[in-house]
Formats: sequence, C-alpha cells, structure tokens
Amino acid sequence: MPANLRHAQQELAQLDPAAISGTLELAGTIEAAVREADLIVDFVPDELESKLEIFCLIDRMAPPKTLLLTPSENLSITDLASCTYRSDHCFAVRGAFGEIQHGGAVRLLYPAATNEASLNSVAGFLRELGASVQVELDQDAPMLVKNQR
Repeated sequence: MPANLRHAQQELAQLDPAAISGTLELAGTIEAAVREADLIVDFVPDELESKLEIFCLIDRMAPPKTLLLTPSENLSITDLASCTYRSDHCFAVRGAFGEIQHGGAVRLLYPAATNEASLNSVAGFLRELGASVQVELDQDAPMLVKNQR
C-alpha cells in the first residue's frame, strides 16, 4: 500500500463519526466514482501529464453537468480546460487547499469560457468548506489546443 494511501486510511479511521455529515462511499473505478458527480476535485500530482490524464478520463466518464476543480500551483486552467469538452466547467484552486477548513485563503482561477453559474457553484463550495476565496480570470492563453469551438 502506498504511503499516502496508508496515511489517508489512518486519518479516516481516526475521524469522529458524529462529526461527519453525509456519507462516504468507496468506488473501485474512476467511472463508478464520477458517474453521478456534481463536482469532482482531483488530487493527482501537479504535473501536466498527470492532470491531462485525469482530465481526459473525467471528461469522458462524468456527466456533462459535472464541474471539475483541480488544485494546481503551476498549471494553467485555461490550458487544461482547452483539452476537454467542458471548458466552461473547469477550475483551478491555488493556495493552501489543506488549510481551507481552517479559514485558509485560496485563489479560484477560471478560463474565459466559464459560465457564471458554474463559477458561483465552485466558489460557494469552497466558502462552505471555510475558505476565503479570491476569484480570478486565468490570464494564460492556451498552449495546448484540442477542442476549440
């Protein structure tokens, strides 16, 4: 078992069940995990190849309504979104994602193609988690182009 997975499993075992709202379900495949998702947050390494692979998988398997949020300090969300069929549903968060529940500040970046309702949903989600959210248009021009409309 990889060290990070073991660490996550130990943290999950230490959680107080009374403090948790909702349910946690484990999925055996990405398809099962995203089948009915409204919002997906990926936690793959912040490397172009890893992000592109997960974005392509999610883009293919998740319903069209699904919003995609990725923690990334280095990559352009405009670039990543341009490689999907849901460029208006892709967002990047920069800042201490692990500190959100403690009132941490994050920057929510979005590509120009984003619709306002999607942007408000993701920003609202982060605020509900306790984050201070600064919303910003991603100024990067896409260098990877797959699905220009």
